[in-house]
Amino acid sequence: MGKISPVSAKYIVHSTIEIEGVVDKPDVIGAIFGQTEGLLGPDLELRELQRSGRIGRIEVNVDTRGGKTRGSIIIPSSLDKAETSIVGAAMEIIQRIGPCNAKIKVSRIEDVRISKRKFVIERAKELLKNLMDNVMPDSQEIADEVAYSVRIMEIQEYGKDRLPAGPTIDESDEIIVVEGRADVLNLLKHSIKNVIAMNGTSVPETIKELSKRKIMTAFVDGDRGGDLIIKELNLVAEVDYITKAPDGMEVEEITKKEIHKALRNRIAAEQVKLEIGAKNGRRPVSRERTDDRPRRPVSQDRDRPVRRETTQSAPPKLSADEKKRFKEMLEDLVGTRGAYILDDKMNILGKVPFSELATTVKSLSSGIYAIVFDGVIDKNLVLIAERVSVKHLVAMETKVKNNQTRINIITINDL
Repeated sequence: MGKISPVSAKYIVHSTIEIEGVVDKPDVIGAIFGQTEGLLGPDLELRELQRSGRIGRIEVNVDTRGGKTRGSIIIPSSLDKAETSIVGAAMEIIQRIGPCNAKIKVSRIEDVRISKRKFVIERAKELLKNLMDNVMPDSQEIADEVAYSVRIMEIQEYGKDRLPAGPTIDESDEIIVVEGRADVLNLLKHSIKNVIAMNGTSVPETIKELSKRKIMTAFVDGDRGGDLIIKELNLVAEVDYITKAPDGMEVEEITKKEIHKALRNRIAAEQVKLEIGAKNGRRPVSRERTDDRPRRPVSQDRDRPVRRETTQSAPPKLSADEKKRFKEMLEDLVGTRGAYILDDKMNILGKVPFSELATTVKSLSSGIYAIVFDGVIDKNLVLIAERVSVKHLVAMETKVKNNQTRINIITINDL
């Protein structure tokens, strides 16, 4: 009997077989040829189709378990779609194989050409990718690669601890402390050269000495390890500012824009100590004294101060520069659920999650000029802000009107 070459088969009929008994492969093949003989006429006789090479060798795979036989039947075909479908349907008339009841079901008819076409497409994508990866770089890419190599060569070992550092540690008044060598390389790549690494979680003596004579910014990863390093630096070194990579990211993997944004948003180390104390449940003495005073019912406590203050002074006016700065900060906070706390020079004292804003504001008895946050201004927040003499509250929306408080209420629509 003839056999179709794999390259000439156009379709493959896939069938499953279930037999109520134990049979062998020859029994199944014999039943296929025997029970379909004369069924479809001379043009579609399986034996003749196989002799002429229009039907390939029928492959039967069976497995016997628990007195029952199950398996698959594969028939390659070079007939057209209609004829192949007829041959497949003819398989399902077989109800007995030997002395056993049987059931054959055609699961699918595979178009071999579609499979080959998919292979061609996937292989073409792979070849195109390899071609583009190996294409001659343009002049800008060459310049970038050379500049990067030069910056990598600028890394040096500094101090008795031989810490990885940039070339301008001694010349700079300000330095940036990171965790490891890879962080130094990333900052050098983006032209920040006054950077030095701790090379671990313990603070080296070199870092302690530098903190006494230079303005030091700690730039750590946005994970729990970064928080632990901040705590240790605050204990043993004189850190001036602290900033972190975005949550879940490391300094070595962030982009130039993310680096500069993090450095712009750095906060004073003292503010971080206050935040850590608030998270640990510690309350400043001034807050305890406030809590010791008799309290009025909540509804009165929230309403009366707001109405009382309206007669004292009108809300302060915004300058054009302040309005511009508030708008930029509010747009920067959209979607973050965060808050900026500003002093009277519009410097950012700290950035805190909105959920911790009330606690942080209560812990600062004075020095807050404005609060910008991604959220809604309510009476409770206004009351807390009035107690610490905040001048402006800037948010997305408000539930309090300007005529109900002496604080200047500003929303995104006002900006």
